Order: sequence, then C-alpha cells, then structure tokens
Amino acid sequence: MTAEFVLQLDEGMLDYFREMASEMVERFGISRAEAVARINERYGEMEVSAYPDLMCHELPEFWAYGAYYQRDEEGRLPTGDADDDAAIDFTKLSIHPLPSKDSPVWTLKGEQGEQGGRDDG
Repeated sequence: MTAEFVLQLDEGMLDYFREMASEMVERFGISRAEAVARINERYGEMEVSAYPDLMCHELPEFWAYGAYYQRDEEGRLPTGDADDDAAIDFTKLSIHPLPSKDSPVWTLKGEQGEQGGRDDG
C-alpha cells in the first residue's frame, strides 16, 4: 500500500493517482476521501508498473470518469475530453455505488460514506 492508495505505486504513479483524485474532487464535487475510496475500489487490484505505466497513455481524468460513472446505454464512458464526450448525456449517467463504510478502500478520514456529486435519486 502506498500513502492513501491500496496498491503499490512509485512516486510518479502516486502523483498520477493523486491527480486522478483531484480531478474527481473538482469535476464531480465529491470529497477527497470519497475520490480516493472510489479509485481504490475500481483500480486497487491492478498491477501498476513504475511511471509511466501503460495507463499513462490516458490523462488522469479518463480514469477518474471510469471510477465515478457507469457506462451509458450505448456502453460509453466519458473520457474527460469535451469533443469526445459531446454525444454523452451526463444527466442520464449512473454513478457507481459508493463503497460500503466498512470497506478497506476508505483510507482517508472524514466524509466517509457521504456521497457527493449529483443525486441519482
């Protein structure tokens, strides 16, 4: 485990994952604790190589959207690129369920279990 993430990361990849969490906080209006928990849940079992890992062929926001949103009815996920995402109706996207409060993916204190962002109702 490296810092707040449940996977082994070198300094370069730790910065990359922290940028992913920052993108989630900024774009989705969620807490950093929730962003880290969502990243840990979605990507925590990946084997990540030293920087630049293969995942670095995409910007951190690409992976942030995948950790937050579920695919739309056409199987698409937003990428973080305005042009690529123009055909996606964000109001119809479902958000991945929040990790359970007792899950080990919650590595940061505060806001645990309080989902931010928009309400799927």
